[in-house]
Parts: sequence; C-alpha cells; structure tokens
Amino acid sequence: MSREMFEPVYNEMFPFWSEISEQDKEQICKNSFAFSYPKGTNIHDGNECSGVFIVKKGCLRVYIMSEDGKDITLYRLHSGDMCMLAASCVIQAITFDVFIDAEENSECCVISGPAFAQASERNPNIKIFALEMAVSRFSDVMWVMQQILFMSMDKRLAIFLCDESTRTGSDVISLTHEQIAKYMGSAREVVSRMLKYFSNEGLVEVSRKGVKIIDKKRLRQLAL
Repeated sequence: MSREMFEPVYNEMFPFWSEISEQDKEQICKNSFAFSYPKGTNIHDGNECSGVFIVKKGCLRVYIMSEDGKDITLYRLHSGDMCMLAASCVIQAITFDVFIDAEENSECCVISGPAFAQASERNPNIKIFALEMAVSRFSDVMWVMQQILFMSMDKRLAIFLCDESTRTGSDVISLTHEQIAKYMGSAREVVSRMLKYFSNEGLVEVSRKGVKIIDKKRLRQLAL
C-alpha cells in the first residue's frame, strides 16, 4: 500500500527513480510517511535527522535561530518543493541546525533520513541528486545573507514585495507586517516604517488586508 501511495510522487520528483533497483524503491517507499501539519506546528527542531520533506500542499518555513531566539527565514517551501537540509544524515556536510515550521495547514511526504541515506550509498545518482538539491538551497541561503548584510532596507523590501507578487500572481500581498519582517529577518517596526514611506511615495497602499502594489514599475526599479 505504501508503494502505491508514494511511488507516483517520487516518479515525478526524482530523476533517478527509473534507474534504481526495485529493492531500493521498495525500501524508500516502505520508509515514507504521509503527515498533515496544522498551521504553526514546528516539524523539525534542528536536533535530529528528520528526513527528506516533500510538500504536497501548504507552505513550510525553513529558518535558522540564534541563541537569543532571533530567527532568520532562509526560504519557504510550497507545493511541489523539497527540502534536504533536515536530513543531515544524508548529507554529512550539513553541520548547522535548521528549523522548519508549517506556515499553513500542510500535507507532506517524509522519507526517513537513514533509509534515504542507505539508498544513496548504493546509488551514486541519488547522492548526486541530494547534493544538487542542497547546493540549490544554499544559493537561496546566500541570497538571503547577501540582502541582510549588503542591501539597504528599502531595496530589500522592494525585492520581497516584487518576488511575492510574482509568486502569487497578485498585486495584493496578504501578509501582516510581522510576517513580512519574519520572512525578511528584520523587525516589525522597521518594516512598518518602510511601508509607510512606500505608501507616502505612492508605491503601495497599506491596509488591514495587506499591502497592495500601486506602482509596480517604480517598485521594480527600486529593487534593481
């Protein structure tokens, strides 16, 4: 039953699936689990090899946290996305702790880290795929760090609003100031001040429903 449930997903997600043995396919499917996570649930606390997460529905937030409790969002995972950074037993080079929360009610397939690691040891194609996925996510992480360290707040906010508008296909960003600050690794007060400045400049309109982009052309110019 587990193979019937998970194999269609893995056949679509994994380019190596048709090349590995039936035994490895069976092992991966046997050690796969379907989970539903309510909004706000912490699903990985950084202390264990939770496994490989594949998002079927919803949104997960991957972040790092300082000793004093301040967190920085590294990236978000949406339907069809995959996360390897919670599987430190698969990729030994992952030596830092990441945390994962369900930002929305989410449904995921989770492959046991040890089972995936064992299959990757027998199949170079699996290991290469895992490394490529990790490298692509590290690119996202470096982009976040570059923004935090080297970009002005107005440019960072403009980039975030433009990216979010492109992702959702809407000019209305239905997020609170607190959520935007969390995703940007900033403080709510700073985001609120900058949104007020954008509003006064005619770039956006701020309301309880979120942030509506009024002048997308000027906002994109600011993001360059």
